Amino acid sequence: MIVAGVTLPGLFDESRTAVSGGTGDRKPLNIPPLLPGVQAGGARQFSLRLQKGVSEFIERRTTPTIGINSAYLGPTLEMHAGERVRMSVVNALDEPATLHWHGFNLPAAADGGPHQPIAPGETWSPSFEIRERGAMFWYHSHMHRRAGPQVYDGLAGAIYVRDRESERLALPGEYGVDDVPLILQDRSFGSAGELIYSPSMMNRMMGVTGDTLLVNGGIGRTFDAGSDRLRLRLLNGSNARFYRLSFSDGRSFHLIGTDGGLLAAALRTDHVILAPAERAQIIVDLQDGLAVKLLAADARRTMMRGGMMARGADRGERFVALDIRPGEARRRWGPLPRRLVDLAPPDASKAVRKRRFVLDMPMGMMRGGGFTINGRSMDMQRIDEAVTVGTDEIWEIENASMMAHPFHVHNVQFRVLDRDGRPASAEELGLKDVVVVRPRERVRILVRFEEYTDRDLPYMYHCHILEHEDAGMMGQFTVTS
Repeated sequence: MIVAGVTLPGLFDESRTAVSGGTGDRKPLNIPPLLPGVQAGGARQFSLRLQKGVSEFIERRTTPTIGINSAYLGPTLEMHAGERVRMSVVNALDEPATLHWHGFNLPAAADGGPHQPIAPGETWSPSFEIRERGAMFWYHSHMHRRAGPQVYDGLAGAIYVRDRESERLALPGEYGVDDVPLILQDRSFGSAGELIYSPSMMNRMMGVTGDTLLVNGGIGRTFDAGSDRLRLRLLNGSNARFYRLSFSDGRSFHLIGTDGGLLAAALRTDHVILAPAERAQIIVDLQDGLAVKLLAADARRTMMRGGMMARGADRGERFVALDIRPGEARRRWGPLPRRLVDLAPPDASKAVRKRRFVLDMPMGMMRGGGFTINGRSMDMQRIDEAVTVGTDEIWEIENASMMAHPFHVHNVQFRVLDRDGRPASAEELGLKDVVVVRPRERVRILVRFEEYTDRDLPYMYHCHILEHEDAGMMGQFTVTS
């Protein structure tokens, strides 16, 4: 499509039923470098640098960006369940920033939330034990009121956690070959190639969306598959856009994992919907040898109350995320395992307390007001909730607004119990750290904070539309003994 004088590939225009901007000169998918860290002093150590850079998303146009150990985005960090990791994060930017380890159970001081800013020129060195199952997590800026623009400009990256239970399964697992991370981000560019991040009132309300899809920091990319079975680890790294992911020929595939790990058994489907910050692991069968495109349709319209305010969704945007081309010589695979991992169903009877969180976008925000949870906007000096360590709680999240919100809780992998009294659907039965709450809906989740306590330093719960988070739809809780 044409945007501000720049021809950009990657958008599927349903009115033309053809890929616009396609020239036949496709480029290979960027695979983020895998960073395994260095074993030293009883821990796996990672050295990360937040830095400025210049990227070339559009041919012959340079884009000022920020990244981690690179010009844009960061390496995929590889960790192992049960081990200790130690980070050294240097801030070479000219503004404070943070790095939040999204989805991890860890001490509040190591969380990387707004209470752990790294000043320009300073180094932050958190350390924590990997208590999670094998899955894809991610890390990104969580700077107070600056998460939106900093993530938009490039401060994010993927994390692979490996464990024995999942690694023993007969699943594709060779990084970048048949096990491929895909970080989906929509961005807009100006005529000189610069990223456009607008803080307009409409963007505060709806979240910032772009008209071009980046996958691992590239536009319109191709992947040559050398295996009959391809494992894609999908991360919605966008600020605000919801995606409905499917294949161009309508083929089905298997959903094998969500935010915090593998499902108990693979689920056959023909699409998945990912809200900002959600992840999914899928297996696509390429035995037929046919090229196929992974499509990412805008799912915001289906998330609105009666379609209200779905201005961007009304355009029917459908991006081509990836052009997959099976090679002639491909590795063969047998059938998928019948069972993947042991995952007991959630037991709500163990809950000792219930809490209620009401998400709202008051009409006053049109006159400069903010977003709220339980009627209050984020205050760094206020602790909203205190949770007792080692106890089960039911959190009920109610959406009183006209648009969907992806609700994220730090320091836990929770279980979804029900939606408006209806049991959670099959794709939500795994471990989660983000749950979508649709307009006027009530969702109950079962949470348990197993380990770390801190009377003073809090964790966050918030909407993961980054502009909503920055505008105040966030609260704080401590875990105490």
